[in-house]
Amino acid sequence: MHPDARIPPAAAGTAQVLGACPHDCPDTCALITTVRDGVALKVQGNPAHRPTDGVLCTKVSRYTERTYHPERLMHPMRRVGPKGSGRFEPVGWDQALDDIAHRLKAIAARDPQAVLPYSYAGTMGLVQGEGMAARFFHRLGASLLDRTICAAAGAEGLTQTLGGKVGMKVEFFAESKLILIWGSNSIASNLHFWRLAQQAKRDGARLVCIDPRRTETAEKCHEHVQLRPGTDAALALALMHELIVNDWLDHDYLARHTLGWEALRERALRWAPERAAQVCGVPAAQIRALARAWGTTRPAAIRLNYGMQRVRGGGNAARAIACLPALTGAWRHRAGGLLLSSSGMVRFNRAALQRADLLAGRQPRTINMSTIGDDLLRPSSPAFGPRVEAVIVYNSNPVAVAPESGKVVRGFAREDLFTVVLEHFRTDTADYADYLLPATTQLEHWDLHLSYGHTDVLLNRPAIAPVGQSRTNTEVFRQLARRMGFTEDCFADSDEDLCRLAVDGHFDFELLLAQGFATQAIPDAPFAEGGFPTPSGRCEFFSERLARAGLDGLPDHLPNHETAGSSTRYPLAMISPPARNFLNSTFVNLQSLRDIEREPLLEIHAQDAAARGIATGDVVRVFNDRGEYRCKAEVSTRARPGVVNGLGIWWRKLGLQGTNVNELTSQKLTDLGRGPVFYDCLVEVQAVAAPATAPAAA
Repeated sequence: MHPDARIPPAAAGTAQVLGACPHDCPDTCALITTVRDGVALKVQGNPAHRPTDGVLCTKVSRYTERTYHPERLMHPMRRVGPKGSGRFEPVGWDQALDDIAHRLKAIAARDPQAVLPYSYAGTMGLVQGEGMAARFFHRLGASLLDRTICAAAGAEGLTQTLGGKVGMKVEFFAESKLILIWGSNSIASNLHFWRLAQQAKRDGARLVCIDPRRTETAEKCHEHVQLRPGTDAALALALMHELIVNDWLDHDYLARHTLGWEALRERALRWAPERAAQVCGVPAAQIRALARAWGTTRPAAIRLNYGMQRVRGGGNAARAIACLPALTGAWRHRAGGLLLSSSGMVRFNRAALQRADLLAGRQPRTINMSTIGDDLLRPSSPAFGPRVEAVIVYNSNPVAVAPESGKVVRGFAREDLFTVVLEHFRTDTADYADYLLPATTQLEHWDLHLSYGHTDVLLNRPAIAPVGQSRTNTEVFRQLARRMGFTEDCFADSDEDLCRLAVDGHFDFELLLAQGFATQAIPDAPFAEGGFPTPSGRCEFFSERLARAGLDGLPDHLPNHETAGSSTRYPLAMISPPARNFLNSTFVNLQSLRDIEREPLLEIHAQDAAARGIATGDVVRVFNDRGEYRCKAEVSTRARPGVVNGLGIWWRKLGLQGTNVNELTSQKLTDLGRGPVFYDCLVEVQAVAAPATAPAAA
């Protein structure tokens, strides 16, 4: 059947426009937007796209509500009140862009590295993300941004072991007989994988969830391994121990397709289940049973997600888990192996899109987005370079999402910091802007999307004209480039040009125009005979690259920076998983979704609640040396003893006292990848006598 045959015909007087979901989710759904008289009526999943299969999550199915939200920014604005007050006046586009360019020119004349871009995955699009924006900042010579805030540790761990962000094809999880869902609340964050897992379950597969929180996913699995945060590598090493002592190994695969087996074997044999049980806080018998299941079930697969790598040892944990399929030869089967991210399996022309050659030999400093709180407060120094004088924020909300947000707020509150924010709404970060520029949503622009959960590329076509005076990110940076005097031809490329450049030589653009997506030809079992994209072509248990850098070449368990039980003042570990109906800080201002989530919550186990005199519905003070956060408590079996779950990420201005859970998280970094450690955090919790009320939505 031709893909178009599965798309229902448009009703009379309407048109259907093919697109892609832009949000930070592995599913990367294909969309169909129904339009009448220039108005988007509804957004649906494209049934012709196999990974989407016509199904969208609750959030994106309400995308028209977001596009036509009454609080949508409609025109450029200039600050007239103190930083953070959210007081602005309307201003014309020309006036705004002229002044922004004038200010940036003056700063760049002193040192262009004093200008910092700040962006992440507000859109995952290659064009509206780091397309024209990357060209602009490369030509300027601005500081580079180390975009680490979500996945850096896991990505580096995967790269050091498997050679890149590669893995099994998601569709074959439906054929697996054992699926370990490791560090993932798939029902909330990977809906289409969950449908495949359910199919496998109906066909007799066993599902095991490994997670410190008893999530909605854990409740639906056959078994839940509720380990302590940051102990995943210890569990993986104990599983290896049992595979070795029981000889549940594929010796042929180990000999032909791995590197460093003898050294890893020696390390794993130090991790008897009893040792891991003490570290992980789970029974040794459960570890043994899980190892038996992994060692004796074929095909078996791991769906790993990024929650487990947001701790000090996150990179090593990802490495240890990524070793497991090679021990048993799980990669031989198309329904076996591991998937964390598939984005490294899909090729695109990054160089042509981002034009790093515009740096012209310059080597600007790199600033880590996860330490923005400290870095905005740093003075000039020989080690750091010039003080940050200007920040251009797009596709991100750092005041809400960056760790240790009390410092982030102080940095953005600097009156001498020139801040430009491209946004859809008045977010927490928007309140600190000197200029607030209205950006287009996904329904209003061209873009190109890869996925980190499947191996298709998707094209997004504009379904409607820009709402109000909103402009694409690309157009803003084109106009700034012209005003800065950048005359290179690349700043005249249209958005469609950029889409074509990105796929040039890799995908048929006419096919993308016709059906909205294209599938890359990848073997069903890509590593059945090795062929990993590592230097050796093997699964590298031992990484020579890490050893040359002075690091441990083998994966190991590294205790958290803030280990549970190490502090009498802050005896509780806290993780901050996403609320089910939010996506990072996106969708928080949609009233229909906020009504479902109700209010900021802290899940606490009955044992810990009773010791503190806390009942469900109480306002609690959650605090450590970095700050405090007030929210409602929910005494819940979702929390394990000694661990509280602060669901995020609420906008600060919608919190009980103008903060959110990131007031408490630290700017320490992971072992590999320089990532943040959001789930490596100790706190104490106290009941608050007087109830607090949330302010009205901004």
